[in-house]
Amino acid sequence: MAPRWLRSLVALPLVLGVGLGPAPAAQALVPFVVLPPPQDLEAAGLGIAQAAARLLRLGQAEEAARLAALTVQLIPSDPRGWILLAEAQLRSKQPKLAAIALVQAKRLDPKNPGIWFAEGSLALHGNQPQRAIQLLEQGLKLDRKNAGAYFDLGNAQILLGKPKPALVAFEKAASLRPNFWESINNQALVLFELGKPLEAISRWHQVLRIKANAAEPSLALAAALNGLKPGSQVAIELANRALAAEPNYALETYQKEQLWGPRLRAAAQQLVHRKELKASLERALANASGNSDNQDDQ
Repeated sequence: MAPRWLRSLVALPLVLGVGLGPAPAAQALVPFVVLPPPQDLEAAGLGIAQAAARLLRLGQAEEAARLAALTVQLIPSDPRGWILLAEAQLRSKQPKLAAIALVQAKRLDPKNPGIWFAEGSLALHGNQPQRAIQLLEQGLKLDRKNAGAYFDLGNAQILLGKPKPALVAFEKAASLRPNFWESINNQALVLFELGKPLEAISRWHQVLRIKANAAEPSLALAAALNGLKPGSQVAIELANRALAAEPNYALETYQKEQLWGPRLRAAAQQLVHRKELKASLERALANASGNSDNQDDQ
């Protein structure tokens, strides 16, 4: 059923006397706009926000940002809409707009942990890991069960060269969200750099049981297996699949952007330059952009 304000708009021609003939000039009607009641605007805004959140979960950040922008127009006093807008803008690589949205959200609700988490993520993307840690830890004082915040915290610790605190953060994130494969993958990245390849391999196998076709853990696992048994058929097959799925992983610079440490990057280079992978590597290098727009969700 249409909302009351929409039904009133449909009935508007009857109110104005449309179809009854033109009104005399001396009695001309003054145009006016029927505004929907505030509660209807709020309901519409929340419905649009739910749709935006679904798009964000599906990885459609730009579409989510457009819907979230409509949400804050309809319910500008609700901080949740501004937080959603900031997250969507951040994921769609609009950090300046995200920062503006966060200022508005913080003005409305300074104690909301989601705002601190979003600011921390923004600082992390701006290559300010120390500030990111401060913001994320402030948010975690208010909400200890946010897996995404622990994941960002781990990434910030890696950037500061602190692998052990990073591992603790990634493990906490995965304990809160068991199928959080990106966090399990990053545990493996840390373990490999700590000289624990067998533990890292176990984690990458776990990731591929959750997301079988993920390019990053496939190539990382292939590199680790090749280190144990050079020329392993399993390693070659995994590498072929990974390079076809995401050509950018052929680039060492791209691997570094994804927080691969020097040990894993060296192992990957040894693998991809094997003769069995010559054709795959050439195709990947031809198709690689080196642009982080094509990266996995991490």
